Amino acid sequence: MISRNFKNILVVSIGFLSLFTAYGGLQSLQSSLNAEDGMGVASLSVIYASIIISSMFLPPIMIKNLGCKWTIVVGMACYVSYSLGNLYPGWYTLIPTSVILGLGGSPLWSAKCTYLTISGNAQAAKEGKRGSDIINSYFGIFFFIFQSSAVWGNLMSSLIFGQDTDIGDITDEQLETCGAADCGLVINSNSTTSRPSQRLVWTLVGCYIGVGVLAILIIIIFLDNIDQEQASDFRENREPFCHTFLATFRLLKDWKLLTLIPLTMYSGFEQSFLSGEYTKNYVTCALGIHFVGFVMMCFGASNSLCSFFFGRIARYTGRAALFAFAAVANFSCIIALLFWRPDPDQLVVFFVFPALWGMADAIWQTQTNALYGVLFPDSKEAAFANYRMWESLGFVIAFAYSTFLCLEYKLYILLAVLILTAITYPIVEYHEYKNPTEAVKEATYQNHKEVFEDKDEKIICQTNL
Repeated sequence: MISRNFKNILVVSIGFLSLFTAYGGLQSLQSSLNAEDGMGVASLSVIYASIIISSMFLPPIMIKNLGCKWTIVVGMACYVSYSLGNLYPGWYTLIPTSVILGLGGSPLWSAKCTYLTISGNAQAAKEGKRGSDIINSYFGIFFFIFQSSAVWGNLMSSLIFGQDTDIGDITDEQLETCGAADCGLVINSNSTTSRPSQRLVWTLVGCYIGVGVLAILIIIIFLDNIDQEQASDFRENREPFCHTFLATFRLLKDWKLLTLIPLTMYSGFEQSFLSGEYTKNYVTCALGIHFVGFVMMCFGASNSLCSFFFGRIARYTGRAALFAFAAVANFSCIIALLFWRPDPDQLVVFFVFPALWGMADAIWQTQTNALYGVLFPDSKEAAFANYRMWESLGFVIAFAYSTFLCLEYKLYILLAVLILTAITYPIVEYHEYKNPTEAVKEATYQNHKEVFEDKDEKIICQTNL
């Protein structure tokens, strides 16, 4: 029989799977679906700019007042609002809902990471294992389930948009504008790049709203409120507002966090490139918008399977080896994309790149999240808020220059950030190897009074934020 902690990990994972089936599908389509005046990419920039702002103060305040469960519920509701804005996309609908999503995004992810870390440490204390091993395993399971959202969300978009009867052939003139050989700022409009009919868009967005609401219900009904008493105690004995407000910034005094900034920002750069640039300048340009979903499904499937696999083997290989493997994979893809000219006759190649990218992203996501949980066990909320803030800054910068830098230069920037990451990350890993961060003591896990009784009727309590 599975443990209660493991059950909660499955509930969180399935909830996020449902929510990001909607959001992930919409994000992949923004640069193609709402391409007029760069509106779609602009909305993504606003989302991640808002996440940066919310990361500065909202996660510690919301988590400590509401607890992880209800912070997740509120954050999910903010994501659903963005789907509603896409029913009638325009500057007056997309930008406000992007701000709402962004404000809820950082608390949502920080609460999720905090919840997984609490559960992992609690289960490790119960089983007498290392907390970092259980946390790695839990993050691997989470991302295995979560990353498959790219499969289902993009499958929905491809099947629905595939019903469009106005899909035409790619012309040689169109193909000359695809890939890094051309600047890529302007893609000529034709029957393969134009927006699908409004009826199909409404059908897709309506499905996305439905699965988003389902995600909220899953969390409300099935997720245990493991830090309920902690939040209640905090509300009764409040710390000064400035103390909670500045928690994210106080952690910036830690040199390890500062050294991890390039790694964290690279996660934003590499994700934004695939969803914003690869889908537009390679897939939509050479194959048509109806292929975006199928290509991103390949990314999602690779990401999901590799997340589970790497989460399992991390305890044997160590983080450093996995990060090196991801860096080599991304480096190879970037160099190849600089020289490859997209051609519909090379259909398999369009899927090879997202498969390799998904494999590398699985490492960036699982291992970076777990690394933050291991390095900052006493400041989980602030640590994961910093993670989300710096990752979002990578997204914002990448989406911001998307509309005025040529594709070739975007690839060079991505390569430069990857090289910087390869220089700075080993410093932290070497220090952690020589001076391991002390795990949270079992005695500190005093949470919601769930008890585990052994044969001697000893009591072990769960976690303390």
